[in-house]
Amino acid sequence: MRAIWNGAVSFGLVNVPVRLYAATTNHDIRFHQVHEVDGGRIRQKRVCSVCGEEVAYSEIAKGYETDDGQLIILDDDDLATLPTATGHEIDVVQFVPADQVDALLLDKSYYLEPESKALKPYSLLREALRETDRMALVKVALRQRETLALLRVRGNAIVLQTMLWPDEVRDADFPVLDGEVDLRPQEMAMASSLIDSLAGDFEADGFEDDYRKAVGDLIEYKREHGGGRPAPEETVAEDTDDMTDLLTALRRSVEAAGGTASGSDAPAEEKQEPEKKAEPGKKAEPGKEPAKEPEKAASSGSKGSTTRKKSSSSSKSTGSSEKSGSSSGTKSGSPSRSRRKTSDDESKDEKASRTA
Repeated sequence: MRAIWNGAVSFGLVNVPVRLYAATTNHDIRFHQVHEVDGGRIRQKRVCSVCGEEVAYSEIAKGYETDDGQLIILDDDDLATLPTATGHEIDVVQFVPADQVDALLLDKSYYLEPESKALKPYSLLREALRETDRMALVKVALRQRETLALLRVRGNAIVLQTMLWPDEVRDADFPVLDGEVDLRPQEMAMASSLIDSLAGDFEADGFEDDYRKAVGDLIEYKREHGGGRPAPEETVAEDTDDMTDLLTALRRSVEAAGGTASGSDAPAEEKQEPEKKAEPGKKAEPGKEPAKEPEKAASSGSKGSTTRKKSSSSSKSTGSSEKSGSSSGTKSGSPSRSRRKTSDDESKDEKASRTA
């Protein structure tokens, strides 16, 4: 169990440091409202009844409607002026007989666990309550609201039970109960005999919630016989201001679109494509640019002498490059091939100029 409050029981000059634990839990089977067709969860939205628009939680205030129909709105600043109890002390007001406490006044129950150093005063208070058959009427502040409560003994633990205020308990105002009823002795004897036949000691472990068990059995039966369906995956996130929910929604949107949600924040267009590997024998020499395309024949026809000079010089360079290519291997392979292509193109240009 997890402690929900810590403080001290104070009676007289004695303080008993304690921790507070919820003594009860709810085991009801909870149902969700879903769409019968596809099983989708039904979400409720906060919509204004006047303008019809959905209202953010930050814009919601508390309103109280008076008997004459006037609406009084209280905001956070108004509520901050109210007195709130923030003490961590269970103050014993008086010790009362156990049979004087109306069970209708009892509300929620909590266990009190003593600190290790306070075991002796805790045990002293517990045994004193047990021997005197009394309960301790206390005041305690839980969730910033002061409330009445009782301390009573259950086994080896002290239980704190919060109480309703007296004006929160309704009176049984039924006029029919004021009428006189004639009960004959034979009827009373028969009723007493029936009570005696069903008399017994109360043992809570001998009872169970038949309805909850029946619902659980029904769910299990439908699951085993194919009556169930997988819960649909939520595709729409709730409207919250949490950035984590926004990132989750974006990631799910990418996955739903068939993409891959990666942890990189860089846009796709900024990512560099991997460099293409050069083919064997085509490694470019460092510091040299790839050879440019030769000039068109049409443009070189008017400059025949210049073309012939370029052709002769290209032939010489081609011969030297072929020799160096055979001796140096793949380093000069790419440039020589480019120059050879240039020389052949220029020879064609020369022939075209002669014909012209």
